[in-house]
Amino acid sequence: MNETLALITAELAANAVRHGHVAGRDFHVRLSQGTDAVRVEVSDTRTERVPVLADAEAPGEAESGRGLLIVAGLATRWGVTPRDGAPGKTVWAELRLA
Repeated sequence: MNETLALITAELAANAVRHGHVAGRDFHVRLSQGTDAVRVEVSDTRTERVPVLADAEAPGEAESGRGLLIVAGLATRWGVTPRDGAPGKTVWAELRLA
């Protein structure tokens, strides 16, 4: 479970750096544990680039574009919400505790 959560977190953070970066602003990572799941949230300040929640195929021979497919395959559920108290968005994923 630790490795799975680390991979999900790495993919979401990499997406925030690559697609959510705004000069002079950082992204934030938050981990929390509930009674039945662990949740990772990665927030950035870019509002116009929201990931698509639809199922898609891997992009053939492309060297990128599989991060959210990995997240979708590993997480129990994931989604995108507006960032709370600031401009931007939060991409989150939950992993059910076994």
